[in-house]
Amino acid sequence: MSALPEDSALNRLHTPLAVLHEVFGYGAFRGQQGAIVDHVCTGGNALVLMPTGGGKSLCYQVPALVRQRRGQGATLVVSPLIALMQDQVGTLEQLGVDAAFLNSTLSSEEAQDIERRWRSGKLSLLYAAPERVLTPRFLAMLDSLHERGLLSLFAIDEAHCVSQWGHDFREDYLGLSQLALRYPTVPRLALTATADAITRADIIERLALQDARPFISSFDRPNIRYTIVEKEDPRAQLLAFIRDGHDNEAGIVYCATRKKVEETAVWLSDQGIRALPYHAGLEITTRQQHQQAFVDHDTRDGGLVMVATIAFGMGIDKPDVRFVAHLDLPRTVEGYYQETGRAGRDGEPAEAWMVYGLADVVGQRRLIEDGQASEEFKRVLRGKLEAMLTLAEAHDCRRQRLLAYFGEDSERCGNCDNCLEPPQMWDGTEAARMALSCIYRMARHGDHLGARAFGAAHLIDVLRGKRSPKVLQYAHDQLSTFGIGAHLSEALWRAVLRQLVAQGHVVTETEFPTLLLTESARAVLKGDVTLSMKRPREQLKLAQRNTRLPRRSNSSASGSTTTSRSAHDWIVEFDDAAMARYDRLKSWRTTQARAQGRPPYVIFHDSTLAEMAARHPQTPEELSTISGVGTHKLEAYGSALLELM
Repeated sequence: MSALPEDSALNRLHTPLAVLHEVFGYGAFRGQQGAIVDHVCTGGNALVLMPTGGGKSLCYQVPALVRQRRGQGATLVVSPLIALMQDQVGTLEQLGVDAAFLNSTLSSEEAQDIERRWRSGKLSLLYAAPERVLTPRFLAMLDSLHERGLLSLFAIDEAHCVSQWGHDFREDYLGLSQLALRYPTVPRLALTATADAITRADIIERLALQDARPFISSFDRPNIRYTIVEKEDPRAQLLAFIRDGHDNEAGIVYCATRKKVEETAVWLSDQGIRALPYHAGLEITTRQQHQQAFVDHDTRDGGLVMVATIAFGMGIDKPDVRFVAHLDLPRTVEGYYQETGRAGRDGEPAEAWMVYGLADVVGQRRLIEDGQASEEFKRVLRGKLEAMLTLAEAHDCRRQRLLAYFGEDSERCGNCDNCLEPPQMWDGTEAARMALSCIYRMARHGDHLGARAFGAAHLIDVLRGKRSPKVLQYAHDQLSTFGIGAHLSEALWRAVLRQLVAQGHVVTETEFPTLLLTESARAVLKGDVTLSMKRPREQLKLAQRNTRLPRRSNSSASGSTTTSRSAHDWIVEFDDAAMARYDRLKSWRTTQARAQGRPPYVIFHDSTLAEMAARHPQTPEELSTISGVGTHKLEAYGSALLELM
């Protein structure tokens, strides 16, 4: 960790540490931030993989300001979403940085004014979407800046969007290879929170970053607790999850379809939980209002749940999201990791909770097979879905599995459902042979009758000896396997089938919801393989779920701050006077945020207010030593803050 030099002669405005201290109010970089900043400041290209909440923005914002102060020009930040641009620019403006964005929310007069400032080189950072950057008009502005030596750096955020193997591929990103061709002397920095090996290789190829230095941070988010449960009654399960530990908190619930988003939001509201829907099919003004309500939400006003498709969340830098819940299985581990990573960006305890069932797998595979992609692309997508299913069905540490997917070794975390409440294992070999034998006989019998559309529910009816209308229609009560599994519950049979699919012995044909045997099923049927399976279980007990999560380590950055202590770390040391100061500071921040139309965390993070309350500064000089209080914020808010002390 690099510390701010004490020698004032070294404390120049154009050094990275000086910018970090003066502008952002922090005295040291954390993790790999310092090495990344030094490399980019000297003109090097870089590929940065850092977890959500890990402080990626500082990795290009500090070099942008350093290089501009050295007379090397302004920085272009390529960003995929309007919300991300607005959030970043709003934060920089609070810090006194001359930053702006160009997007469709601006009037023509506003856009022209920003373009004038950009062409003149007065802006420090300009945020724009790739489709705008690649227009002839914008490229002409870049040409002009470059010719005058006023183009300093390209920062390409959410770089996984350039990869067809990534979870959020965007075709507009492909054209960004032009930047390397047109401006080979301008350093490029690509940043993402989620990329497996194949996606990283694609990013390097498509953005011409073969000479870029890779910086890969740990993907671990130790403050997030991972829980995955069998889908029984998903709405009831979700309601219990929220009420058992997350009342009056901010959270996100992800659903696979727009219809399910709207229905779930209405249902939660009917249960007394404030919830808003968000998906691409809503009117744009409604989406903006709901998103702004969530970003501006202050827990002092109670809880708020955003029910959304995965269209919501990227670039939302809300630090106090306490939980992310999935009511449907994500398509990829990368998508799951990024979506769950939107919880607990402040480093405080947070939860990632999911329910899933075999129908989720069938639905996701249908989407893959019905797509128009090449067979090679479908093969990769199938592999990613299988990895997600393996994670969901894992009986060992989920964090180990998750990190291993990104090539990272780790120890058991002690902070996931499988670590806190190890699943009960049983010898499921005989049950598996019953299921496989029944699938085989139904398929042969179906061929004879001209029908093969027999899915999991029907199979379980046959195994348990239930004479449903469909069982009688196809005379499956005459099969030798009818009723052989009556001694096992329906829930246990569903678990057996999920694990057979996860282990690759059964596949789901997507034209119809049909279960089919794979080649590996032969060894199971012959008794050559022993299968250890986990029993289905209820959600974690409340007492277990509410235990405090371990604190994050000082070696990993969390959020866009560089503090080594969270708000909780300070609060546990509070006496009554400090708690009173903290309450006054939060009330003041709420008033400021509403008056300025800003999210509360843009004014100050909780950890900054907590440190103020604990340390009780009495002078501007003492206040300036608080982590998160830079020069501009000291000038803007210093007097008011000292009055609250």
